[in-house]
Amino acid sequence: MSAPTCPGWTFDEWFVVALARTIADREVVFHGFASPCAQVAMHVARRTHAPTSLLVEGATYAVDPDPAFIPPTGNDLALHRDAVYRMRFEEFFDAACRGAVDRMFLSGGQIDGYGNTNVTAVGPDPTRPKIKLGGGGGGCNISASIGALTLWTTRHRAGRTLVRDLDFLTDIGHVTPEGSRSALRYTGGGPQWLVTELGIFDYDVEGHARLRGRWPDVTESDVRDATGFELRTGLDPEVGDGVPVPPRPVADLLAPPSPAELAALRAIDTLGVRRLEFSPDDLARHFTHPASTACAC
Repeated sequence: MSAPTCPGWTFDEWFVVALARTIADREVVFHGFASPCAQVAMHVARRTHAPTSLLVEGATYAVDPDPAFIPPTGNDLALHRDAVYRMRFEEFFDAACRGAVDRMFLSGGQIDGYGNTNVTAVGPDPTRPKIKLGGGGGGCNISASIGALTLWTTRHRAGRTLVRDLDFLTDIGHVTPEGSRSALRYTGGGPQWLVTELGIFDYDVEGHARLRGRWPDVTESDVRDATGFELRTGLDPEVGDGVPVPPRPVADLLAPPSPAELAALRAIDTLGVRRLEFSPDDLARHFTHPASTACAC
């Protein structure tokens, strides 16, 4: 009798699992508006390796809800289900400013080499932008004070997202045109990870993004061709003074999803809202364990 065929997993599943793995147990974690990948990742983390993490929903400010599914919009009352508390807007910002929030997920229409992001306007003249984005919603303030940031984008390959210079600086990275975090007396740690559909970056001694790993179907040339800022690479684990030290190595983030992680993801995201962030080509990426590896899917 032949062995069963391993069903494997899709890239959007692997990507969300990698985001979930940036969360450490006992962390207080927050995501912003319109962030399905980060939202699903937070619930996957709590259902697997980070059971005592505390989740704050980005639109409803519900604390540790237990939704039956992730809805297409962050304002859905399904995200209030069994929450232990529902914070007021000002309560959350007070908590973030006093350092009581450990991690926030941030994305952007543009992300520069130091982890600054733009979710405001694209184009040389911000008063007459080519593209008007949704805006930061207070992200600038709390990005300066939250313990660590996980950045992500699913639009790296297009070549217009990871850029040398932002058209507008919305959220704070490690070094801004006005100076570094330490010079500006920001209390938060800044970006720790940048996860894209091409690879995973951390931040070096200068607070600059450094490519630490690629997905198995991606080459370094693919990453270099799509990255507008200087592509730094290397295996030196040293990070700069004030740069958050990752709680786990990049190899852990890139490891294939475990059966428990896939089960948790598929249970919470039955509607597949995470898939809204990906291009058709990325949704077509599918992976299986090597033939020599026993399948535990």
